[in-house]
Amino acid sequence: MQLTIRDAARLLQVSEKTIYRWIRKGELPAYRFHEQYRFNEVEIEEWAARHRRPLHRAPGPEGPPPGALPPSLADAIRRGGIHYRIDGRTRDQVFKSIVALPGIPAHVGRTSLLEMLRTRERIAATAIGGGIALPHPRHPLALGVDEPTVLLCFLEHQVDFGALDGKPVHTVFLILSPTVQAHLQTLARIGFVMQDPAFRRLLERRATREAILDRLDALRAREAAPARGRGAA
Repeated sequence: MQLTIRDAARLLQVSEKTIYRWIRKGELPAYRFHEQYRFNEVEIEEWAARHRRPLHRAPGPEGPPPGALPPSLADAIRRGGIHYRIDGRTRDQVFKSIVALPGIPAHVGRTSLLEMLRTRERIAATAIGGGIALPHPRHPLALGVDEPTVLLCFLEHQVDFGALDGKPVHTVFLILSPTVQAHLQTLARIGFVMQDPAFRRLLERRATREAILDRLDALRAREAAPARGRGAA
């Protein structure tokens, strides 16, 4: 979805003057279209995640009903798999290793996916800090996947992904989404679980598949309890 200056200001909860200032400084990804600025919603979401800025979203007809939980991150990772000792000493070498993994849906062209990942990184780094990167195609619909799929990859070597905090990446979540909405929900799910110290420790010590998925299921169950309470009320 393409956003206007007004949309971006509302989403980021700042004035339109602030948006123009960020554009002039080259801080906010924007595009000129018929002499007006436009923004890619996915890129704004990622920019906000990297800069730890909250987003304000008005409820829309496509969103989940009140009290409903977004799609399960654990299920998306089960589809894509958890992979260890991914080879590569540069970002491009890591991507070549990842697109060869069996968790990529069978119909997805590996060469096309690799080029999409490279293109996305040229626009802006997908590292969010703390050794974590979230690479994905710039346009989620391009791959035609049926369900949200996430490959959780632990790298053999720490690699510079151009993170704002300067830390090299040790863990990659490759995100493949059927829709923009599903992509944004998956980003939000990863942001949510990364706030859990126990889950972060599992990533740092490269825990077993069972331990990681069990923790994700536990976090979802904990989140579901208040949602069930609101539904009953």
